[in-house]
Amino acid sequence: MSIPTPNPADASTFETVFGRPPEASAQAPGRVNLLGEHTDYQGGFVLPCAIPQQATVALARSGRESHRLHSVNFGETLEVPVGEVGTGFAPYLTGSIAVAGVTDALDVWISSEVPSGGLSSSAALEVAILRALRTLYGLVLSDVDLALLGQRVEHEFVGVRSGVMDQMASSLADTAHMLFVDTRTLERRRLPLPAGAEVLVLDSGVPRRLAESGYNERRAQVEEASRRLGVPELRDVSDPEAVGALSDPLLRRRARHVVTENARVLEAVREGVTAARFGELMNASHASLREDYEVTVPRVDELVALLQGHPRTYGARMTGAGFGGAVVALVAAGAAREVAAAVLEAYGPEGQLVVPAPI
Repeated sequence: MSIPTPNPADASTFETVFGRPPEASAQAPGRVNLLGEHTDYQGGFVLPCAIPQQATVALARSGRESHRLHSVNFGETLEVPVGEVGTGFAPYLTGSIAVAGVTDALDVWISSEVPSGGLSSSAALEVAILRALRTLYGLVLSDVDLALLGQRVEHEFVGVRSGVMDQMASSLADTAHMLFVDTRTLERRRLPLPAGAEVLVLDSGVPRRLAESGYNERRAQVEEASRRLGVPELRDVSDPEAVGALSDPLLRRRARHVVTENARVLEAVREGVTAARFGELMNASHASLREDYEVTVPRVDELVALLQGHPRTYGARMTGAGFGGAVVALVAAGAAREVAAAVLEAYGPEGQLVVPAPI
């Protein structure tokens, strides 16, 4: 789901919309993925971190027969009977209510600062409402449980067969560390950024066309590749040369991306990896996403190339499902705003600074 920026004409609060205070509220951040793109639905390794922008949810029981769902970003209120899914932004909320086992009718108010386009605005919304439901009902759910429930919402109510990275990052990551996650075992650990470096995120301004359909298509392709290779998931292939056994060149390219991307993540989390080497791995990741996985678009490639060409950038790549959206770069510590200003001047006005948060 693409969540627009908050509607300036809607300065509402839960109280102004529903006439009483909420019973619970919560926030959850968006995320940017530094390495490990399109690997989580093959049991692979990922390396996201949280971004400062958050989704906020406030809610209360209503005693009605329908949920009332108000979005500041969309500037509208939807009414959905309890037990139904609804349309628009409703499935992210009604799905979360359902997977949490809540049967009451709720009034829900949402607002999100998380930009659309590869920064997990939908996962932030799912985790935020699940956190609020956990508080309101005293649900015995760990942060990992919340991530897994959020993934269920995507699968069962939204129709996107996502991996678990986005929800794990929104539920467990912070902005000061990378979160290494083994998406098969859910083993995870926080790691520092490479010494002398910081993260820069830019929005390309290119809407993510075909992101959901392309995502599901790529997932089906790598599932077929793993079937033909005789392994449960491509996570189980460690030698990139092994994908040469695939006779179909399209499946071979798709599988090669996943196998090499897993290797890049595992190298990036080794002790002592320098910022320069980490940046090289990011550059290689983008090339693989462009040539083997084919999920980039020309303007995103142009923005990544401008970042890669700046002398204070270690490396850059697209982030998220692709087909538009955001890009992430690792730059010299203290240089993010300098790099952003130079790159965006060359790129054009549609590009926007995301991290560091705009002043």
